[in-house]
Amino acid sequence: MTKHAAIIGDGAMGTLSAILLASHGVKVRLWSAFEDNAADMRRDRENKRFLPGFPLPDGLTVSTDAAEVTAGACLLVIAVPSRHLRGVLERIKDALPAAPAYVSVVKGIETRTLLRPSEVVADVLGPRNLAALSGPCLSREVAAGLPATVVAASRDAATAALAQQAFTTPAFRVYTSQDVIGTELGGALKNVIAIAAGICDGLALGSNAKAALVTRGLVEMTRLGVALGAQRETFTGLAGLGDLVTTCASGLSRNHNVGEEIGQGKSLQDVLDDMGRVEAEGIETTRSVVALAERLGVEMPITQEVYAVLFLGKPAPDALSDLMSRRPKAEKE
Repeated sequence: MTKHAAIIGDGAMGTLSAILLASHGVKVRLWSAFEDNAADMRRDRENKRFLPGFPLPDGLTVSTDAAEVTAGACLLVIAVPSRHLRGVLERIKDALPAAPAYVSVVKGIETRTLLRPSEVVADVLGPRNLAALSGPCLSREVAAGLPATVVAASRDAATAALAQQAFTTPAFRVYTSQDVIGTELGGALKNVIAIAAGICDGLALGSNAKAALVTRGLVEMTRLGVALGAQRETFTGLAGLGDLVTTCASGLSRNHNVGEEIGQGKSLQDVLDDMGRVEAEGIETTRSVVALAERLGVEMPITQEVYAVLFLGKPAPDALSDLMSRRPKAEKE
């Protein structure tokens, strides 16, 4: 069993990872990029900025010294927003040893390179034994002890099993998989569809429309995933359909909330200003997914319309009209 874990990132998922790991008696150290937030967490024993209302585990240390955090770690958890992942890794790479098993809880696709999180890790640090942990995992619900189930995917079965053992609790069940590509893509692509679902709710289009959007969104996710080498069945599992349902339905989903506010008439910039440091991964992921779809010739009409609304100033009702007026076709086309 892991005795010492290091967590890179002080956001909601990094803090939740600390809570889950510490429940096994694991000694946890957490790295923050922000001295002010690290000081607040040490003083308050709570992450009031990103996961308020949940006390930090006894013994958890918080530091901005990456070498101090990772020294002697058997497990290293990467919990950095995807658009900051490369910069953070390059900044502290000398403190990130090769030997420990790595677990990534990052959900997104790098905009410039179109790489998945595990690929960014390998690009900056070199080969690592890494598991991608993904699935329906709203941090506030899990921190409150509500039941949740996710998947840990790694090409190395031992690494997937280690992540499974380290993160499993009586209320948090972890399955294993070898499909890293599908698991990471599911966690990224569902955020784009969640923005669309939020727009749907913001426009008050009803349950029928939202069900159709989620269903056809899953088709788009699967198309792109298979084109990139993922296993089709992954998208009907926890990292695909499971995460998609949660993110499209919950008021705790930042991506859904972004879409809902845009559907109600707010500009993207106003929404971003309101969010402050808290990020919705689906915004930048939309750019990446559109670029990947164009590169591979994959049809993703919902994603294209989300992109047009977010970045081209297209009114959300016009995006809806264009989706509904597409040429008739067979469902399996």
